[in-house]
Amino acid sequence: MIKLLIVDDHKIIRDGIKAMLSESDSVEIVGECENGKEVVPFLKSNKVDIIFMDINMPEQNGIETTKEVIENFPAAKIIALTMHNQESYITKMLKVGAVGYVLKNTGFDEILDAITTVNSGHSYFSGDVSEIMMSKYMKTSSENNYINPGMSSTEDLTSREQEIIILISNELTNNEIAEELHISPRTVDTHRRNLLQKLGVKNTAGLVKFAVKNNMLG
Repeated sequence: MIKLLIVDDHKIIRDGIKAMLSESDSVEIVGECENGKEVVPFLKSNKVDIIFMDINMPEQNGIETTKEVIENFPAAKIIALTMHNQESYITKMLKVGAVGYVLKNTGFDEILDAITTVNSGHSYFSGDVSEIMMSKYMKTSSENNYINPGMSSTEDLTSREQEIIILISNELTNNEIAEELHISPRTVDTHRRNLLQKLGVKNTAGLVKFAVKNNMLG
C-alpha cells in the first residue's frame, strides 16, 4: 500500500481526496495536516510515501514547507495539489523539490496515476501544467538556439508511458487508448503531454520516431 499524507488548509479538499481514494485498494491515507508547520513533526513519527501539498496555506505555505521537508527528509516525494497553474508557482515548487504538480480540478484516474507514477520514481504533471512547462522549455531552447536531441533509451519511461507511446504509434486515438487501458481519455492526454515534455519532441510524429528508434514496435 502506498502511504499518502494530505496537506491542505481546507477540510473540504481533504475530505474530497479521501472520498475519491476510498475506491483505491493501493493507497492508504495515513494522515492530514491543515498547515505547513504540522508536516515535519508528522513525518518524524509516521511513515509516508507520497505527500499531496497545497501551496496557499496560513502560517507556512506549501513552497516553504516543501523546502523544509526536503531538507529534513531528502527522499520525500511531494506532489503539489493546487488551483494555481501559473508558471511562477510551478517553477518555485519544482525548485524546492516537488516531483509532481496536479491541479485540484482533476479526477480520480489522474489523481491515482499521479500517486503511482511518483511512487515508482518518476515525475508527474497534469496536462495543463505539462503544456505550460513545455511552452517554457521550447521558448528557452529557441532563445539558446538549442535543440533537445531527446532521450536515447526507454529507461526513464514508466511502463504505462511505454504502453501509451506504442498505442499512439499504432495510430489509436486518445479515446481508443483509454478504452484499451481502462483509464480516462483525460489521463491519456496527460500522459501524451508528459511524453512530449520528457522526450523533448513537439508532436505525435516525434513520439512515433522515438518509438521506431528504440525498437518499441516489435
